[in-house]
Amino acid sequence: MDYARILSIMEEEGRKHNAPIFAKEEVVQGEPFRILVFTMLSARSRDSRTMEVCRSLFREADTPRGILSLGQDKVSEILHPIGFYKGKTKRLLGLCEKLLSDFGGKVPSALEELTTLPGVGRKTANIILARVFGQKTIAVDVHVHRISNRLGWVKTKKPLDTEKRLMKLLPDKAIPQANRAMVSYGQTVCLPRNPKCAECRIREYCQRIGLPKSIGLR
Repeated sequence: MDYARILSIMEEEGRKHNAPIFAKEEVVQGEPFRILVFTMLSARSRDSRTMEVCRSLFREADTPRGILSLGQDKVSEILHPIGFYKGKTKRLLGLCEKLLSDFGGKVPSALEELTTLPGVGRKTANIILARVFGQKTIAVDVHVHRISNRLGWVKTKKPLDTEKRLMKLLPDKAIPQANRAMVSYGQTVCLPRNPKCAECRIREYCQRIGLPKSIGLR
């Protein structure tokens, strides 16, 4: 199976349908620290809301030292529209302090170092490693886990198991695009409850695992 081609189709369709994952590129502007902050804040929050909050934050400051200089009350005020803003305020400030004290204000390029930062788990770290440093990692979120199981590429219960299986299954050239492709497709076509199977360009490659026979085909 040509996994790279299937992932490319997913990304093409995601872009055509204006998937939120691509809109955030305007906000982060390819800057490592911005990407890290956006990814950390996006946990349990819609990308559209995270973009709104990050635009407000980055207008005020977009460096670790700059964000710390705003103070907790101001950061909390900016993050208020986002889900779980109190905890995220604490983690963001802690992340900035850790970057300055341990990494000279720079975003580290190793999984073990990234996961020492407050609010940064394996998924977030893998996104940073792939998008910022071009490393061969796969960040498994709900979209990646759902779609790879639905396609029949993996049969897993836990995200870590999905990551391990996909790392073995996908060719090296396909690994960097896996998260972005699946997330964009999951946001627009291969939806959790009502997938648009009738208009899916990769339908012939999908085993539709876990879906009733008729759902999405009309």
